[in-house]
Amino acid sequence: MKKLFMALLATMLMNMATADAAIDGAKAENFIKKVTTQGIEQLVNANISQSERDTRFTKLFNQDLDLDFIGKFVLGRYWRTATEQQRTEFINVYRKLNIQTWSERFTEFKGKHFEFLGTEKSKSPDQIFVATQVPMQEGAPASVKWRVKETNGNMRIVDIIIENVSLAQTARSEYTSYIQKSPDGIEGLIRDLKTKLK
Repeated sequence: MKKLFMALLATMLMNMATADAAIDGAKAENFIKKVTTQGIEQLVNANISQSERDTRFTKLFNQDLDLDFIGKFVLGRYWRTATEQQRTEFINVYRKLNIQTWSERFTEFKGKHFEFLGTEKSKSPDQIFVATQVPMQEGAPASVKWRVKETNGNMRIVDIIIENVSLAQTARSEYTSYIQKSPDGIEGLIRDLKTKLK
């Protein structure tokens, strides 16, 4: 009886700890609303040059995306075997490439607004999905889902899923395949990413 009581108590404490660690859905949604309305929508609709837009996106992404976390994830198991210099070079070029890509990609949403569809749980208690969509002139709305991670009370985006395609998972698959085929491994990947930068 005593063992049963202790087992039940342990289970209750574990459930309480999990509940306490769970990310706040409303807080995560408000965070993404701020990113989209005060960040992305203002930038894509602003009458500024692409150079200035890139500069502002750099500030926005460095502030709201955890590109270090994402970079480690997309490099996968090769992160463990990479040297410190390779890790630094990869994160730097990956960061620049993402900023460049999304500065251009989000211009597709010019004149449009994100609509919020609620949140979805993640397998990780410190992460949550915020679902949005963007009405398009033709066809169905574009689905954009944001994976948000909370660390020490701070919200950061760790993945963007557009039309059910995870950018982080896609990059991880592509980079892993490239490293496996390249005779120069990670060094080859870093050089290839650098050539894709303007």
